[in-house]
Amino acid sequence: MAEAPAREAGDERTAGGVATDGVEVVGVTKSFDGGPPVLRGVDVSIEAGRTLALLGPSGCGKTTLLRIIAGLEVPDRGIVRVGGKEVTGPKGVVPPEKRRIGMVFQDWALFPHLSVARNVGFGLPRAERRSSPRIDEALEMVGLAGMGDRMPSTLSGGQQQRVALARAIAPRPRVLLLDEPFSNLDATLRVTIRTEIHQLLVELGITTIFVTHDQDEAFILGDRVAVLSEGEVVQSGSPEEVYLRPRTRWLADFVGEANFIPGSGRGDYAVTPIGDVPLERPAEGEVEVLVRPEHLDLHPAAPDSGEGRAGDEVAEVELVEYVGHDTSYLIRQDDLLVRVRRPSLPVVERGERVRLRYSGGPTTWFDLED
Repeated sequence: MAEAPAREAGDERTAGGVATDGVEVVGVTKSFDGGPPVLRGVDVSIEAGRTLALLGPSGCGKTTLLRIIAGLEVPDRGIVRVGGKEVTGPKGVVPPEKRRIGMVFQDWALFPHLSVARNVGFGLPRAERRSSPRIDEALEMVGLAGMGDRMPSTLSGGQQQRVALARAIAPRPRVLLLDEPFSNLDATLRVTIRTEIHQLLVELGITTIFVTHDQDEAFILGDRVAVLSEGEVVQSGSPEEVYLRPRTRWLADFVGEANFIPGSGRGDYAVTPIGDVPLERPAEGEVEVLVRPEHLDLHPAAPDSGEGRAGDEVAEVELVEYVGHDTSYLIRQDDLLVRVRRPSLPVVERGERVRLRYSGGPTTWFDLED
């Protein structure tokens, strides 16, 4: 199927009968009580009907940015546009209830004294809060049909999270915001619920922005990922771009396991202890080359093998970690400690001698001072 033309941030789209808007944030800065800036000139955008993950460590400003988009906080400077219309900026601030934005809070914020149906209907017009087709429709969407009379305390954590989501989508918002939506779930349930929510968001086609500190979560759910650090956007792009072509050494390490291999740039490749590695941009002189663990192969060394040309050096297996779907190895080659990950059963044992080979495509590099 041919891919639809890209839409500009701020446009409108209708998917699955749901009208949805793009979101654009321009130059947003925010401080609290005269303290240092929590956000520093943040620019992010997402097209209508797509999903943006705001990824970063605790305290980087992700939730503050989400609350500014929702209208729950007002920035010191900057503009927020929804559907191309300014909702925060020099022209004024549109109240949260008039933005057509739904939000799911980290702790779900359910009312314990209200039934599931009353919780879901809370954001609807007063006449529809007790009984409305929208309530039944939202509960069916999240897999809780027929559970409207239950109280939140009788539900599992996953079910409570779905109630919070149903409450957010019942008013038929044009944008959906999720703040660490899976952080209160145990690891096994988190994966199950994440998949269910992902399927629902794809089905709805609603513009979604969610906050997470989990790289896997961001890459799985996000059409685009914006990584924040200390109140600034370090990089924004597709998950593939952020993972394979990170702009900084910190980012390369933050979004996945990374080996930083010393090398000598020779234009479009670098000479390294594991052999020649192709580069995505030319380099000259001493550099650090990013090598992801899955881009390395290892082969048992012959008993009589010794030192040879670059990349033929013999290394030793220090650790073997088998986790079912793949095996991770910690390999020491002289003073270099390298992580290798392969989708297979273990092929060598701890203490064995091996040779390493780079098997990936052109990769990025960093100056030593980075």
